[in-house]
Amino acid sequence: MTLERYPDHIDHILQTWEHDPDAITVRRVEGADGRELLQMRIDMGVLQLETTGRPDGQQPHGCRTYYDHLLDRSVVADDFELTDRDCIEIDREFVQFYHRRVCWLRLHEYDRALEDADHTLALMDFCRQHSDDEEWILSHEQYRPFVLFHRTQAAALAALESNGPETAIAEVNRGLHRLKTFFAEYEAEDSYEDDELVARLVEVRESLRETFDVGLTLEEQLAEAVAREEYELAARLRDELARRRHSREA
Repeated sequence: MTLERYPDHIDHILQTWEHDPDAITVRRVEGADGRELLQMRIDMGVLQLETTGRPDGQQPHGCRTYYDHLLDRSVVADDFELTDRDCIEIDREFVQFYHRRVCWLRLHEYDRALEDADHTLALMDFCRQHSDDEEWILSHEQYRPFVLFHRTQAAALAALESNGPETAIAEVNRGLHRLKTFFAEYEAEDSYEDDELVARLVEVRESLRETFDVGLTLEEQLAEAVAREEYELAARLRDELARRRHSREA
């Protein structure tokens, strides 16, 4: 049996799929075995990513991702610390999940973008817990606001599709709270209000209010009631919030 020979070059792809330096160009394609793949057009080439597990399709040490491998090791090791090789592999995984997260956002696959953002944030947390190299940790932490921004966008737009604008606004507020906590952790509270990512999320929130004619969410009403010391109203609002959460989970 003679195997079909595939070309060693990607001339056809590069010639028929133009690179746009001003836009993120992404598409779904089908692999030789029929599996779904993502492709991102970049200058002088194409990135191809798996849609599940690690974007590069590898299973480090038989695990779904390198983060899963690290979790397995940390469970059985006392005083677990990351090695230099771990740090290299972690950096690779951060980059891979960034590219796929961007692809999902571009394709409006918000739940999947949310999942990849959560993977990155969990891996960042793991690095802080198991490394004493502050410079290396900060090389990731400087991007935490950007990952939180993507996560909040994805969560809000997924909520808008499934539960409506009020839930979407609540997701934006939760994201803003996480960003504010991050700024406070690094004693940069004074920079929070002027931060570009914060401003863009506030713009998203107010655009949702205007587009869908939504007033204050229950959580925002609760915060105002507590601030005004209207505790009876606050109690009713808490009960209503609990009822809604229960109905969504049921």
